[in-house]
Amino acid sequence: MDIKEQWDVATAMEVLQHKTVDSKLWAEAVEWLILFGPDEIRDLLLQSSGTATSQCFPKLKATGYAPDGQPCYNVAEIASCLQISAKEAREIIAKKQEAHQMPHFIDEAETHKVQ
Repeated sequence: MDIKEQWDVATAMEVLQHKTVDSKLWAEAVEWLILFGPDEIRDLLLQSSGTATSQCFPKLKATGYAPDGQPCYNVAEIASCLQISAKEAREIIAKKQEAHQMPHFIDEAETHKVQ
């Protein structure tokens, strides 16, 4: 089943608001909303994600920004922050890319550089 068809906004929002939901299910609902949810919910979740990233991984800095304005990170730096190998980080991202049927690796030439 296509990931887009696995959820709808009402179900994903219900999961997010449930007080005792499993963390894996909650994360899947958030992921779906970021990928396919309404712009206002997507924007709020991405802002929250950015805040959480900067607080939990203060050494991780964006190396550029995608055409849609989202921050881009160096895979080796992500791996270092997560204390995994760069190979493992690339494999995780590649699996997400395949599951979502959309690119998650962005060619550095397509990003806007951080000055």
